[in-house]
Amino acid sequence: MGVSIWQWAEQVAEKELSSTLRRRWVHTQVVAARAAELAPVLGKDGALLAAAATLHDVGYAPRLALTGFHPLDGARFLRDEHGADERLVRLVANHSFALLEAEERGLRAVLESEFPLLEEPLLVDALVYCDMTTTPDGGRTTAEERVAEIRGRYGDDSVVGRFIRRAAPEIFGAVGRVKAALAAQPR
Repeated sequence: MGVSIWQWAEQVAEKELSSTLRRRWVHTQVVAARAAELAPVLGKDGALLAAAATLHDVGYAPRLALTGFHPLDGARFLRDEHGADERLVRLVANHSFALLEAEERGLRAVLESEFPLLEEPLLVDALVYCDMTTTPDGGRTTAEERVAEIRGRYGDDSVVGRFIRRAAPEIFGAVGRVKAALAAQPR
């Protein structure tokens, strides 16, 4: 039996993040664990979500940070160096409303043309949920607290600060939809 997509993703992310970006690696591991908790809601796409959660921040790795926009850098790395599954690459490229940050950076057309957003709302929302309810240190948090933490860390006038203010309503909506899907699951 071969390596699962999630096992492969963990190997790749660990290689790229664990030694150079320890805090980012801890965050990534908890985001992936949160994704595993959503498997009952996502069914056959549970492993894909877990892999995307594991790889969502790989573009922060110093050797991969070519544009300085981690969703784009990570997606290009996965596509070009690994020939990764297209849906996985598109999830990484567009995680947590990256199109809005790409717009702030003048990269929206590039991101949209190379990695179109998946038309799978629950899968896209689930990755937002996992990322935006996990602190940089791997703790659990609310989406509201996470957005406030990002604003405080980067400042409201930075590219990331402007992006997160614009994305906040979308993030809160995605998290709410995933919570509703979780609540609707039989116990």
